[in-house]
Amino acid sequence: MADLKVTLSGLTLDNPIIPASGTFGFGKEFAELYDINILGSFSFKGTTRDARFGNPTPRIAECTAGMINSVGLQNPGIDHVLAVELPEMKKYFHKPVIANIGGFSVEEYVHCVEKLRGCDQIGLIELNISCPNVHGGGMGFGTTPEMAAEVTRAVKAVADKPLYVKLTPNVTNIVEIALACEEAGADGIAMINTALGMRISLKTKKPIIANKMGGFSGDAIFPIAVRMVYQVYEAVKIPIIGMGGVSSAESVIEMMLAGAAAVEVGAANLVNPYICKDIIENLPGVMEKYGIEKLSDIIGGAH
Repeated sequence: MADLKVTLSGLTLDNPIIPASGTFGFGKEFAELYDINILGSFSFKGTTRDARFGNPTPRIAECTAGMINSVGLQNPGIDHVLAVELPEMKKYFHKPVIANIGGFSVEEYVHCVEKLRGCDQIGLIELNISCPNVHGGGMGFGTTPEMAAEVTRAVKAVADKPLYVKLTPNVTNIVEIALACEEAGADGIAMINTALGMRISLKTKKPIIANKMGGFSGDAIFPIAVRMVYQVYEAVKIPIIGMGGVSSAESVIEMMLAGAAAVEVGAANLVNPYICKDIIENLPGVMEKYGIEKLSDIIGGAH
């Protein structure tokens, strides 16, 4: 019988499938479609200190093999998540969840993660360091090793759960940044966040998205994600959650061979809300086809 179990920093998941933050909300809408307890876990909506409406509309642009979004971390804020969303979640999801945290200053990240201390529903913290640093000229925290290390070190000092740092691919050398996070105390790496993309309307002759540019995700970025996971796996000793264009059981196995210990599914949830369920159900058959008995045995197998 196929063994789908994987472990992330002491947290054992029934399978490696994790819906990615920003594509699954707090799970409630998906729980109305199927029993989401079949998932390994899920990463809930990116949460900041204060409630955010997000960016102006239009925020979405379609692409041939993916989409561009510039939602702008729309969320109800950390206090609402703790008071309302997490207690509500207990009714329909009975496993540890991944808390995706965003921020616009080191202090904001620290504030949010401190608030999560002692919360038994949280299994891991996923730190989104693609956010612009308001005290650093608007440059994303994840774009230099120094800034990535600074925020990692500060958050690790207050976190009581394993800390996974989510990296942006919009950099020259993602390996340097992953190493900086590891040295600063990160327990794991989550990668990759969206690539930067743009569409222009032929009718208006202007950018489709109000913000001009946005995060490009979907099948088209899968080869980039696999390459980056492969490179980082060669350099770090901590686990990697791989993501970026994952949409099938085959792509999960490919991502794990590159070095991912677990895999997040993002844009595909917006195309087919049953995609994570389908992947979990298809994995044993695909494992059998390729002679795989235990998924955990293939992590980094391409190296």
